[in-house]
Amino acid sequence: MKEFSNKTVIITGGLTGIGKENCLAFAKQGANIATCYYSEGTDTSGFENEIKSYGVDVFAGKCDVSNFDECQSFINDVKEKLGTPYVLLNNAGITRDTLMLKMSKEDFDAVINTNLGGTFNMIKVCVPLMLKAKEGRIISISSVMGLRGNAGQANYSASKAGIIGLTQSVSKEVGRRGITVNAIAPGFIETKMTDNLPEEIKASMVEKLSIKRLGQPEDIANTAIFLASGNASYITGQTIVVDGGLIS
Repeated sequence: MKEFSNKTVIITGGLTGIGKENCLAFAKQGANIATCYYSEGTDTSGFENEIKSYGVDVFAGKCDVSNFDECQSFINDVKEKLGTPYVLLNNAGITRDTLMLKMSKEDFDAVINTNLGGTFNMIKVCVPLMLKAKEGRIISISSVMGLRGNAGQANYSASKAGIIGLTQSVSKEVGRRGITVNAIAPGFIETKMTDNLPEEIKASMVEKLSIKRLGQPEDIANTAIFLASGNASYITGQTIVVDGGLIS
């Protein structure tokens, strides 16, 4: 039997990039997949058909993770359609990069409210269900920038550092009920965002790494699969850095 057969896995922001790779990885392991998207009118048919091709159920719903009520409504729909979530993977996030002196209060708040606030909101509404089930895995996508900071990303770095603190605190509250809570801190991951970078910029990024290549979305998905598996049942409150040696 596959590792996650008949289990429900929620992955926020799962239609593209790292989120989608995680959806595919868990679907291949038999999980029923729920994801959410932000923009009204988003066409999810191609995504849903791809997930269903692995013989699992899928639900994609609109949800602004920074809005607590929308998170509660989304989780209610997931429970009705797919059952109690076993894994919550907080992946949804935004950037509004600029130097601190030029950063508006609105841009700071937007990133904090989505990246950190959204992670809190989803944990807040999922934990009661996991506590009742006496099992669960919560995994949140942080960043190496949350560990060391980065010029032009004060808002993003602060949000990702906050996720690490949130992870550590929640892990201490729910561990006795069979729920683990961990974070993943990716480094430079090759996505559509990095595809638009000039080759010389990519080369300079790779030069900083011990492993001389950019990370792939599947590197993050493989880590999430491990943290959600029975093999990681004694790992909680941790931040797993997946960065090719960037900050080692």
